Amino acid sequence: MSPSPMQFGVIVRSQIPAGEDLQLHLAAQIEQARVAERLGFDSFTKTSHYSTRPLQDFQQVPFMARLTAETSRIRLNAGIVLLSLHKPLDIAEQFATIDVMSRGRLIFSAALGYREVEFKAFGTTQKERVRRFEENFEAVRRLWTEDVVSMSASHFELMEASCSVMPHQKPRPPMWMGANADPAIRRAARIADAWYVNPHNRLDTIERQVELYRRALDELGRPFPEEFPLRREIFVAPTREEAKRICAPYLAEKYRVYDQWGQGNAMPEGDNDLSLEFDELAEGRFLFGAPDEVAEQIIGFHRRLGATHMIVGFQWPGMPQNQVLEAMQLFAEEVMPKVRQGL
Repeated sequence: MSPSPMQFGVIVRSQIPAGEDLQLHLAAQIEQARVAERLGFDSFTKTSHYSTRPLQDFQQVPFMARLTAETSRIRLNAGIVLLSLHKPLDIAEQFATIDVMSRGRLIFSAALGYREVEFKAFGTTQKERVRRFEENFEAVRRLWTEDVVSMSASHFELMEASCSVMPHQKPRPPMWMGANADPAIRRAARIADAWYVNPHNRLDTIERQVELYRRALDELGRPFPEEFPLRREIFVAPTREEAKRICAPYLAEKYRVYDQWGQGNAMPEGDNDLSLEFDELAEGRFLFGAPDEVAEQIIGFHRRLGATHMIVGFQWPGMPQNQVLEAMQLFAEEVMPKVRQGL
């Protein structure tokens, strides 16, 4: 596949307010995937968390498996797999199956995780997460590219193990790594195909970290990735005022939950306070406005950061489906062409 100067993805937030009808939300999210494919988006992302109170959440693997039958072209991004919680043979086989079911449309995106409730529930700790993550990442890569793998690690042993189903993509699906903090970005440069840039940090923080990432790649003798993914919270409406009026209550609530979960603890010093008032929180972090304004902002992200795959969050807990679909359509019809023309 030869990508355009900028690819665009949609992220589905299956985090649903408590008490709401899961069947209705499942149908709505499947509709979002179908609409994204019809509108020409390049990828569709499903996130992963466990024990998501006060929100409900569909699990990543079964949801993505369903999408393999609901779509035919759009790439399916597992973003993020909380890899340090798991065992690599299970993860390799589960996601290779999704790659086969989708005829080679999987993107595998992984990160450390940051929530104590998740680590404890899976029988591990934050202290162990970096070592487990690196071991698992290496093991998944080897299981996808080698017929037989022998590998001893801190929490598993592969004894001439094999992946029961090998990925459709050769040599394997892309392996991105999400990272917030500087050490994790250096780790992404060392082991991943691309750093998957988070939506939480401000633009000035990301600019500094992109330079850190470039230096780390140079030191390792690795090239800057041709596909450089960046996730942002974006909302588009006919005017900036309308975009802010529609999205602000839902986006503010989402970041209130992030703050409650401790997301800020994983972010760099000076850009780790998610309890700010909405206008201050949005500065340099969220993109919302009229189509021309949002297109110019995205072009700026490409020129300043080198981003080539913009993964867009249009939906936050409680937002009605009609507002999500209207924003997706306006973005696809008026923002995406302007960005590609501008590049």
